[in-house]
Amino acid sequence: MNTAQRTRRLLLGQLEQGFGRAAWHGTNLAGSIRGLTARRAAWRPRPGRHNIWEIVLHTAFWKCEVRRRLTGGEGEVFPRPGRDWPALPPRLGERAWRADVALLAEQHRKLRAVVAAFPLARLGREVGNRRWTAQETISGMAMHDVYHAGQIQLIKRLMAGR
Repeated sequence: MNTAQRTRRLLLGQLEQGFGRAAWHGTNLAGSIRGLTARRAAWRPRPGRHNIWEIVLHTAFWKCEVRRRLTGGEGEVFPRPGRDWPALPPRLGERAWRADVALLAEQHRKLRAVVAAFPLARLGREVGNRRWTAQETISGMAMHDVYHAGQIQLIKRLMAGR
């Protein structure tokens, strides 16, 4: 296995630890929302602050956006209106919550597939806004998941103490 292959393997591992596979750092993004109800996901720590549901849609959006940057804009557009912080569905019930959790998982699977097939020779090249390389962008997506997993864990603690 050459250096580029090891790098891709590392990036895929980072994506998985940040999203759904057990990791030494603690709860990942999928683990942070496991078992939540729609009511709890929609709870706000304060007016004007993001709730867990919004964070789920935000992270799903960015998985789609990173995938589009890696592919040069190919592929579908994020299926929900709004950029960065897509709007919540009009009806905040269990069915809508499960659909948005599934959307997050789907966006993760699609991003992972793009990274798994990404040309190794292009990992060091800039993508998207031309500021970050493909490797930095992929690694950044994993860090983004971990950041928001921690945010969700904090919101859950605030919710329990209200």
